[in-house]
This record gives sequence, C-alpha cells and structure tokens, in this order.
Amino acid sequence: MRTPVSGEVHVSYSQLYVESDPEGPGADLDEAFVGQTVGICGAAAPGALFLVTGLHTGDVGFTVEVHEEPPALDPDWEEVVEVSFRPVSAHTALVEWAGWDSWPLDLPEADYRVRYCARGMDAAHDLDTRSPDEPQVDSYLLQFWPAPPASDRIIRQTSGIAAYWHKSAQEG
Repeated sequence: MRTPVSGEVHVSYSQLYVESDPEGPGADLDEAFVGQTVGICGAAAPGALFLVTGLHTGDVGFTVEVHEEPPALDPDWEEVVEVSFRPVSAHTALVEWAGWDSWPLDLPEADYRVRYCARGMDAAHDLDTRSPDEPQVDSYLLQFWPAPPASDRIIRQTSGIAAYWHKSAQEG
C-alpha cells in the first residue's frame, strides 16, 4: 500500500476533487453525479471525482491510499461508498477548491475501484466552519485499487447529511 496523502486538507463549500485532466477544470456538481446512486463521491465525469464533506469550510482529516488489491473494510467508518474511476492522464491529484493546493496521487491510466469513507459528517455539517484552533471533527479515507468498472454503491450510510446527498444524486 502507498499513502500519497495523510493529514489535514482544506475544504471550501464542502468540496474536494480528484482531477486527472491537466487541461480541464474537473467536474462540476451536476456533471459529477449524473446517473449515480452515490451522492458523496461523484464519478460520472471522465477522469474526475467530486468529493463531498460534512464541513463547509476548514481543515478535515484526509488520507489517500493506493492498494494493489481490494483493502479490508474498516467497520469504524460511518459512511462508505464505492465508485469506478479511470484517470485520463498520468497527472492525477487530490485538489482543494479553486486549486488552492493539490497532492499528486501518481496513478497510472488504468481502471480503479474507489472507496470513499467518512466519519463525523453530521457533527461537521452542524459546525459548518472549523477555525484552526478547534479540534478536528470529520475525517475521510479515499482508497484506490485496480478493478474493472462496476456500478456505484452505498455500502454504509449513517449520517443525515450523507443521506441528503445520496437522495439528491438519485433524484438527479
């Protein structure tokens, strides 16, 4: 396993992205979730993922892992979804809103399964904005492994805010 991101990243408007098209801006909210049942990890736009967080503005705990095979599912995560993803270039990165910062993920152009896990989304949504001197409220794990394309799926959903986003995606 490789861990290209581990620590805190800044979110604005409850958003983070995985982008692989160096010429494009990634996916917007509507484009990212077209035809999906999952509402917190939009994978409908080629080469991009749109990640939703509970916190509106501030730093969240965030880890990205790249595996050679499907990792075990940790029961401590409150929200768990899976989607398929294929980078459109060799320049895939985790990107903050407006491109303020980014972290290279070094993913070859291949088909991946992606698991997005979250903890503390409702508490973070209620907080809305986290100042630097406040403790971390929500955290996220994004895992990639090689796999053929498959339907998106909700594995675990416990929070009201995740339920809201899932319903929003399903109603299109």
